[in-house]
Amino acid sequence: MKKPLGIIATLIGIIALVGCTQPASAQVLKSDLGRDTSPAIGGTDLSKLVEGNSEFALDLYKYLKNENGNIFFSPYSISLALAMTWAGARGETESQMAATMRYMLSPETLHAAFNALDQELAKRGEMAEGKDGEGFRLNVVNAIWGQVDYEFLSSYLDLLAVNYGAGLRVLDYINNPDASRETINKWVSDQTGGRIKDLLPEGSITPLTRLVLTNAIYFNAAWKLPFEEEDTDDGVFRLADGTQVTVPMMNQTDFFNYARENGLMAIELPYDGDELSMVILTNETGSFASLENALTLEALQSIMGRMQSTRITLGMPKFEFESEFGLKDTLIGMGMTAPFDENIADFSGMTGTKELYISDVVHKAFVSVDEAGTEAAAATGVIVGVVSLPPEPLEVTLDQPFIFLIRDIQTGAILFIGRVLNPAQ
Repeated sequence: MKKPLGIIATLIGIIALVGCTQPASAQVLKSDLGRDTSPAIGGTDLSKLVEGNSEFALDLYKYLKNENGNIFFSPYSISLALAMTWAGARGETESQMAATMRYMLSPETLHAAFNALDQELAKRGEMAEGKDGEGFRLNVVNAIWGQVDYEFLSSYLDLLAVNYGAGLRVLDYINNPDASRETINKWVSDQTGGRIKDLLPEGSITPLTRLVLTNAIYFNAAWKLPFEEEDTDDGVFRLADGTQVTVPMMNQTDFFNYARENGLMAIELPYDGDELSMVILTNETGSFASLENALTLEALQSIMGRMQSTRITLGMPKFEFESEFGLKDTLIGMGMTAPFDENIADFSGMTGTKELYISDVVHKAFVSVDEAGTEAAAATGVIVGVVSLPPEPLEVTLDQPFIFLIRDIQTGAILFIGRVLNPAQ
């Protein structure tokens, strides 16, 4: 009888793969090869990776939108964690994962492209500030946790080490499943500034677990144009059901990229350093449900292509919340059935046998948006010419449900996506 393996994934924090397991102790790192810091990937391949990841982000949003209340997740974290798992998939398991995850490149190219994108993101924010007054942080880290004395193919471990910087850490799932779970959860918490705790819930790790793959992503940045705390006042936010709540609304007037198209409105708020931004989408007509249904990559690219710098008096709510998801049923519903079926799953690229399958994919995410920022900088230009008055500002008040994304401006990679139905929750 096939021994079960499982996989667990996270969003702003982590993804894990579980299999036929023995517990582990948690220290020994096995890795013969170091990470390739200069992967040979062209711009076309990188663009295809980002496009596929963006398609998956919006596909997954359409499934998760049926959850109640505010939601937030990191499609990049999930895509990356499952890419490490896909590296060991073969046959129908491999093809189903590729179709669901929108992996449009060959395996060899895709893993190198993820490495290249990760190296590119690591360059961001070198001179920028974080919202807490410390430096800008965008940290993406991977780790794999295997059962002690369980044999994984060196080719699989080498691929993860070279492209994802993930060495094998051994634990004893068989004898100490809960202690192993706590070890992984502590690593996740440490990598996310304490924001993601208990990623792996009780009972998720058993003596049958053989492998857990984790990804953690942590982002902390100041607005390029910070809001002044004294300009924050209580304001009305209109909920999707027609009721209202009173929440703290931040206010400022400045120039932002802005566009309107077919009843959809988009505004972009840059972070310090002008390398990442938050894009907020809401509708001027129709229900919030119609906005969610109309959200496609084509629609997103279209309205962002129309954006122009516009002087805006902006009002938007402060908000802070966390989300957590068990993604197994969602991914099955999206077409990834074979990886979760212990009788069909083929992860022979990990071990040379077909005894492993994904038992679960879990994800947690946290977001906090406020006036935040460090000290703003100013530049002076001496211009000799005719004085012109600034244009009358356009008023934009985000007082109804909206969708927001955090993206890398240069590559277009969507790192996080969420919605705010009720900022008071």
